[in-house]
Amino acid sequence: MNTISDLAFFAILVKAGSLAALARELGVTPPAVTKRLANLEHRLGVRLLNRTTRTMSVTHEGEIYLADGSRILADIEALERSVSNSRALPKGLLRINASFGFGRKHIGPAVAAFSKRYPEVEVQLQLSDRPLNLADQAFDIGIRIGEMPDARIIARKIASNRRLLCAAPAYLNQHPAPTTPRDLQKHTCIVLRENDAAYGSWHLSKGKRHETVKVRGVLSSNDGEIALEWALEGHGILMRSEWDLAPYLRSGRLRQVLGDWALPSSDIFAVYPERLNLSAKVTAFVEFIAQRFKSHLVPQKDLPSSW
Repeated sequence: MNTISDLAFFAILVKAGSLAALARELGVTPPAVTKRLANLEHRLGVRLLNRTTRTMSVTHEGEIYLADGSRILADIEALERSVSNSRALPKGLLRINASFGFGRKHIGPAVAAFSKRYPEVEVQLQLSDRPLNLADQAFDIGIRIGEMPDARIIARKIASNRRLLCAAPAYLNQHPAPTTPRDLQKHTCIVLRENDAAYGSWHLSKGKRHETVKVRGVLSSNDGEIALEWALEGHGILMRSEWDLAPYLRSGRLRQVLGDWALPSSDIFAVYPERLNLSAKVTAFVEFIAQRFKSHLVPQKDLPSSW
């Protein structure tokens, strides 16, 4: 057990679900696991787990350590794989899941380019209106937009992206642009029914201020392309990702509103269900797509759009 790092130890412990389960998995005694955890918490000066004789739960500090630690471990393992498996040839079936809008516009062309570089990889790209469970449905990679719901999932950020509010000039000429989030309640809004988010609830923030506004409108859809078309036709205010809105904002067909307010994170990630012993085809695609979107990896929110 001493051969694994504290980060790896804690990640394996959380996955195992209990101290006893981890002890069995590692072939050591439960007191040895307890001592290792105690030493780790003492070194960090925080409690990582709340535990009783029957239950174990991750503290807030533990969630942060797990989330950031998982990314660090993934980076280390990716580096070691790139060195030790440099001669591995990507081949076989690669199954990828992505959303309809981003999948059609960006992942489809990326897959075509990838296939030309790695002709021995057979790629199946399945688009869906909501993220699919990768492990349950035997997907190798998922392309996800927004915050990851589970800190235990392995995710690599491949592009920066913001959600923006916008409307067509024709709409704004008839309805004065909102100056505060509460003004949105006076406007006709186009609502996207996506994932499991609360329907019609928009969350905005500026510094330490946070506002949740329940918006309304006569048009709603689960398809982003349809909602975007309605916005272009002047039917109301739309919340949509920057990757989709950018060309219309540049051309003037849409105008941003409440630009000094931020909306929930909408960055784009490549995710996969496990980080150990990744096949050459998975590693190759993640690296390929990361390089393809490298110019969009702009962390500073105040920089001009890269889309």
